[in-house]
This record gives sequence, C-alpha cells and structure tokens, in this order.
Amino acid sequence: MTIINTLLSVFSKSTFRLKDAYVACSENNNESVRARIYENINVLFERIDPGVYKTLQNGQEAILIEGDGRDVSFVKDSTIDCIINDHPWQDPKSNKGGSRNFTNYDTFRYNQTDFDEKYRILKDGHFLVEFIPTENANNYEYLYDIKQMAKKAGFEYYAKVPWKKGNFKANTGRTVKNTEDVLILTKGKAMSLRPDAKKNKADGTGNHFMSGAKAMLPSEFNFQPPTKKERIHQSEKPVELLQSILSFLTNESDIILDQFTGSGSSMIAAIKNNCKVIGIELSHKYCQKIKQRFIDNNYSLAMIQ
Repeated sequence: MTIINTLLSVFSKSTFRLKDAYVACSENNNESVRARIYENINVLFERIDPGVYKTLQNGQEAILIEGDGRDVSFVKDSTIDCIINDHPWQDPKSNKGGSRNFTNYDTFRYNQTDFDEKYRILKDGHFLVEFIPTENANNYEYLYDIKQMAKKAGFEYYAKVPWKKGNFKANTGRTVKNTEDVLILTKGKAMSLRPDAKKNKADGTGNHFMSGAKAMLPSEFNFQPPTKKERIHQSEKPVELLQSILSFLTNESDIILDQFTGSGSSMIAAIKNNCKVIGIELSHKYCQKIKQRFIDNNYSLAMIQ
C-alpha cells in the first residue's frame, strides 16, 4: 500500500499529526511521508494548525478553479499523475460551417511554454493525454507543431488512438467526420503499469510490471458522444470515454489535471475511477454548470475563484 493510500485509509475524514502519520507509515522514512503530505495540501489534505492535518473526503476530492488553464504556475514540480486535455482548438476555417459556429467559446493555439509547463508539473514516467482533431487541410501544420513542441519540452510519444463517435457523423469539410484522436505522451520512459504475465506466473507473486499502460491500448475507443440535448458544452466528451482512457493510464488515488475542463466530464470520470481531480475552467458560466453537475451526481466539489 502506498503512503497516500495508507494515510487516507487510517485517517479517513479525520485530523492527524505528523507523528501519527509517521507511525501509520512506519515502513517508510519520515521525510517521504512528510513530502507526500506537503505535495498534496489542498488536494488530499488540509492543514489545520502547524503540524496538524485533515484528510479531505477520504481522498475523493475534486477541485474546480475558475481561471486560465494555461497558467499552472501554482502547481508544484512533478506533482500531477496524469494530465488529460481537450484544449479550445483554434481553427477558424474548420470551426465554422455555413451559418453554424462550432466553437461558441474562447479558443487559442498552444505555444512552447504550454508544453514546458505540462512537463514541469507532471511526474516522471506519467502520461499526458491531448485530444486532437482528425487531420485536414486546415490543421495539419498545427498538428505537426503540437508534436514538435511536446518533443522539445521533453515528452516522448507513446500512442495515438482514435475515438470513434459511435454512429455520429458530421458532414463537414471534404470527408465525413466521426473521429478525433487521443494523443498519449509520457514524461520520459513510461512508468510500469502493465503486469508482466510471464514473471508473475513464474513466481506467483503478481508483483512484476512492465513499462507502459495497464494493458494494450485498443485499436479505437468507441463511445457515443452526448446528444445536443444532454451536453452542457459544445465539445463535451462522454464520461465513459474518459473513464476508459484513465483506466489504462492511472491508478486509484492518482491526481488528475484537466486544464480546460469545459463540461466537467473529465472530473466526473476521475471521481468514478476513484482518482482525485483538479479542473480549471475560464468561463464562469461553465463553472456554475459544472458545480450543478456535481450536485446532481451527489459528489463534493471545492471551488476556487
């Protein structure tokens, strides 16, 4: 059991002192225990008094920050377990079709600093997930630029898996569109999540793992998008899709960050997967809709404005 899991289990929704944490995690050195608490202040733990802390919602904590998701200067180095983003894609030609506007929200293009910051806050070996549209004449150069910026920041390419949108089809552009791509990158060599079946069978321990996701990624993620009536954001992703992606790339109690959370689907998915999540959303209107979504689902949410 990890230090975090031990603390959340022993001190569920209760206060504790550092000396109590040291006793509960006696198999670990005090410096490591203290470090795990400090790096998760306001995420998993709350500081009550000097040396006194409290676990938050048994670790089932979601934090929504109303602000600019490109500014993650408040996040400490190497503290996030997984970043999963669908950034507000700026592509004026593709975002309009006749009189229709597919992006009634602020859009932008990534720059090098964006990827440098992602790299800084992500833990070594952990995963960055970026949703990107299917390549076309309007975006192919930007798609290339994104991959080059990620590479320059230090990320390594892990995989790209299409999201097939069930039976949905968009008749725009030169081809019928029913997919987006899920681009998966790692900070250095991927951490070891995949069980090593051969070694585990040999000694029967189940303690051997290989580098990479928990299992081989599918050839595609096939999930129907929310209907126009169901969704609260134009680019909303289905919770089931996000749960599936996170199930391959994260462990329970991991800290997930969505810098442009929009509808809050990624936050709901993280909670359903027993992870912690930080969502950042620029729009006050969508922050209020996310808040209501959490209320409707009986989930707790801490909001920071």
